[in-house]
Amino acid sequence: MITTYRIEGGQMRVGDALPQLLGPDAPRGEGALPIWIDLLQPTLQEERLVEQLIGVEVPTREEMQEIEASSRLYREGDVLFMTAPFLYGIDTGEIGSAAITFVLTPTALVTVRYATPKAFGVFAARAAKNPHLASTPDGVMLGLFEQVVDRLADILERVGADMDRTSQAAFKAAKSQDRASRKNDVLKDALIALGQVGEITSRTSDTLLGLSRILAFIAAEKDACIRKENKTRVKTLTRDVRSLMDHGKFLNEKATFLLDAVLGIINIEQNAIIKTFSVVAVIFMPPTLVASIYGMNFQVMPELEWVAGYPFALGLMLASAIAPLWFFRRKGWL
Repeated sequence: MITTYRIEGGQMRVGDALPQLLGPDAPRGEGALPIWIDLLQPTLQEERLVEQLIGVEVPTREEMQEIEASSRLYREGDVLFMTAPFLYGIDTGEIGSAAITFVLTPTALVTVRYATPKAFGVFAARAAKNPHLASTPDGVMLGLFEQVVDRLADILERVGADMDRTSQAAFKAAKSQDRASRKNDVLKDALIALGQVGEITSRTSDTLLGLSRILAFIAAEKDACIRKENKTRVKTLTRDVRSLMDHGKFLNEKATFLLDAVLGIINIEQNAIIKTFSVVAVIFMPPTLVASIYGMNFQVMPELEWVAGYPFALGLMLASAIAPLWFFRRKGWL
């Protein structure tokens, strides 16, 4: 799907009629061509239309997924090609990362993507109300980056709050006298929540790392498509990305600590259960031995004809059960 954004008469015009821009009757002049061409899951025909309009080849999906730095960030003439993974699906619960390519020319920005991060829709809505946000191709790209950074900051803030609630619930359950099933449910929920936190923070860090590389790349291109008035925005974005990367690293370390703590609590609970079974087994071991001895079918056993033999055996079994219990309590093991 192709969506075009162009400024006409001070207003943002959004459409998908790209073929009309290539015909013999195509409009000419300022505002005739789109500032931003957004390709969402494009077909081969749509890619060819865009290539015909901007005069350069659009990377294929296979090329976008390559991990070599030279394949993700490069320049051909006056055109910059930049690819980075972007987080998506936080609100829907289907969390993932997808590579998005930015093709920046002196006259237009082309984005090629196969997923829809929320920041893209938010920026498009903002640009429709404030056309000055999309007055230049590099301004559109930096506006998208700023929206992505704002979105990632909100996500990390939400993740931090979720971790705080999870840790409080886990430690509260560890100190409570609730039933074991209730504690197990709370600790299980904590493990699931921390797993999701780890997934989100790792993908967020991946996105921030990709943005950091793109910003370093365009900052090094002194004579490229970034206008002088936008250089300050690049520096500000770079600082914001670095601060978020540090915060994401802190959240990762905190999540690891909480995961170790929850697993430690679970181990303590399991050890307590195993200790109980061990104590019960030790307590019943001596009475079982006594019962086994007097359950043997030897012909000559003096106690068989002894009137007090049965009470004696019962008393011996009771005493052999009480003795280990008393010993364990004295040692402080119970």
